[in-house]
Amino acid sequence: MIKRAILVLDDGTTYEGNAFGAESTAFGEVVFDTAMAGYQEMLTDPSFAGQIVTPTYTIIGNYGINEEVVESRQIQVRGFAVREHCGAPSHYTSQKTIDNYLGEHNVPGISGIDTRSLVRHIRHLGVMMGVLTSELTVGESVRLLRSSPDYGSVDYVRKVSTDKAYEWGGYGSNGGLVLVVFDGGVKFNILRILRSLGCSVKVVPCDYSADDILRISPDGIVISPGPGDPALLRYMKETVSGLIGKKPVMGICLGHQILGQTMGARTFKLKFGHRGGNHPVRDLVSGRVHITTQNHGFAIDPDTVRGGLEVSQVNLNDNTVEGLRHRSEPILSVQYHPEAAPGPQDNTYLFSEFVKLVKSKK
Repeated sequence: MIKRAILVLDDGTTYEGNAFGAESTAFGEVVFDTAMAGYQEMLTDPSFAGQIVTPTYTIIGNYGINEEVVESRQIQVRGFAVREHCGAPSHYTSQKTIDNYLGEHNVPGISGIDTRSLVRHIRHLGVMMGVLTSELTVGESVRLLRSSPDYGSVDYVRKVSTDKAYEWGGYGSNGGLVLVVFDGGVKFNILRILRSLGCSVKVVPCDYSADDILRISPDGIVISPGPGDPALLRYMKETVSGLIGKKPVMGICLGHQILGQTMGARTFKLKFGHRGGNHPVRDLVSGRVHITTQNHGFAIDPDTVRGGLEVSQVNLNDNTVEGLRHRSEPILSVQYHPEAAPGPQDNTYLFSEFVKLVKSKK
């Protein structure tokens, strides 16, 4: 017998559907993602920590689950709300269904809801907290929402960052380059790409100090993506402040925001965020337009960019800041995810560009 589930939003709007995955209860910020593929990467992206995610694509799970393409150690989303989930995937690499996968990680899902209506609701009113449950009534769900912390008040970085430093894939051979990745919620593909460029890659926890990182004697530092409001991450900004001017630095997504805030810029919360694999970004130097993958709910206020930084790339949908460069220091950052290929893979050039920058300063 199919068990029913509900998704209750903070304003009382309720969606009824069928439970899949774990028969449990989750609360979190409800957001949507416009990618047409990559649901497993979506589920394991640490930037989705603390959130209930709904893909806009109509059928999810059709090519199954393959443990080789995960982006972190576990599923990171709180819950998954889809139009239809596939119980009989068809792909030669498939190892299990998405139903099994969510169940193993105790993550609830709901299917059979009108995801178009849900997305339009969020676009109109903005993201909001919600409860996904196959256990509670609507009234009980509303009471849980009223007693739960708001998404913006929780430091999710400490929940997803590594507990201890580790090396990724052994030592590389790119001129002996050693790169430290400052982990605020790193995706494995960032580490895969840096390693493929011949670099030795060491990942360090989010609470490492600048002195802790400099004792490793890295040639450059990458500040990783991650979840939540960068305004809560004073400890990471203190670390980054101690690295600027001493080593080349690259920031990605949350790392981009932390870098901007460290140098005097302010951030603000977007109404419904940028999440998906089809966001156009213009490079202001070359004029080239890139199709990018994004996953963030905050952005840098361009009127506050200072400290030698300048805006290098902008989003063509809403003109938000998508890239920063420093006029004299070896510092660059992007708001989107160059390690995620939404079809085109032209954004991975940024890693090669950073490696060249590091080598030039060695």
